[in-house]
Amino acid sequence: MRILLDYRPALRQRTGVGEYVHEVARALVATAPADESLLLFSSSWKDRLAPDVVPGAMAVDRRVPVRALNWLWHRTGWPPAERVARTPLDVTHSAHPLILPARDAARVVTIHDLDFLDHPERTAREIRRDYPALVAEHAQRADRVIVVSRHTAREVERRLGVSSAKISICSPGAPDWPRRDSEPASDRCLLFLGTLDARKNLGTLLDAYEQILTRRPDAPPLVLAGGLTADAAPLIARARRAPLAGHVEIPGYVDPAARTALFARALVFVLPSYMEGFGMPAVEAMVSGVPVVAANRGALPEVVGEAGCLVDPDDPTAMAHAIEMLLDNPAMRQQLSDAGVVQARQFSWATTAMRLRDAWTMAVAHRRERSPR
Repeated sequence: MRILLDYRPALRQRTGVGEYVHEVARALVATAPADESLLLFSSSWKDRLAPDVVPGAMAVDRRVPVRALNWLWHRTGWPPAERVARTPLDVTHSAHPLILPARDAARVVTIHDLDFLDHPERTAREIRRDYPALVAEHAQRADRVIVVSRHTAREVERRLGVSSAKISICSPGAPDWPRRDSEPASDRCLLFLGTLDARKNLGTLLDAYEQILTRRPDAPPLVLAGGLTADAAPLIARARRAPLAGHVEIPGYVDPAARTALFARALVFVLPSYMEGFGMPAVEAMVSGVPVVAANRGALPEVVGEAGCLVDPDDPTAMAHAIEMLLDNPAMRQQLSDAGVVQARQFSWATTAMRLRDAWTMAVAHRRERSPR
């Protein structure tokens, strides 16, 4: 089987979707049967895909402006992926909700969440233009729909009219990091990790942290780590003003290899997002042994389970209370640390790869039923 996997979200800084694509590609190569070929696809006018970005996979790198290619693919269904890749294919696997068109191959799409339907203003211009208008049609035409959580599966079925029989849940895996030996003795922090954009709800987190500082001026600093978007500008300005000035660190994007050092500093990890299709940083925190405070929205209750404190993301007082409860209670931190390590064990990239292969097989069968040769 020859699979063309859309690697473009991982081409630059790997945030959630990019990390998913990269790690699942590594797992697929590590567990590949002899008759499987994985082709990693990228298109860009200026950024090149390294041939060995995932050793064992073949790189298909085209110097084509991504916006131009996306417009053609999304709006006209041309050119077919076989022509772009210059090879026959069995499956095209899109990393986003819109189809990579193909002449003969089965077409698989990935839907991480549907936040763009409710809040297009939170998205980039191209997503705002295409996803809300086209996602239902593309999901229904796809031969298989991949989602990353049960929450997203229910939303895709309910809102896009896709049968549950055509949906495969392929959750991300946990990183193979060791659990840290102990809590930090110094240089402690409260940690958020993720892109600094509107749906991460960082304004409410700053409200909660201000409340904490009024009661305990010596509270650990709050680290907001992640790629900076236009939404980050007012957050940065606020962090530089009293009473937050000197208490909030904003280091920007953190390379995956450097994330363990951040979790080594953290007394508490906070993920206050309005919407997460999965919430990979929460799993990274749990693997590391860092207790988690997370919003009770989206897929986070499913991912964190009973191994963390879930709070209303619109209630900064409740968020502050949950954080302070952990700061004041080492025994509770230890309890959640232990529970988080156990909870994270249910997420495995090898399992993700196995479920993807099953989904591809079903997609190929569906394609053949629709278009027998």
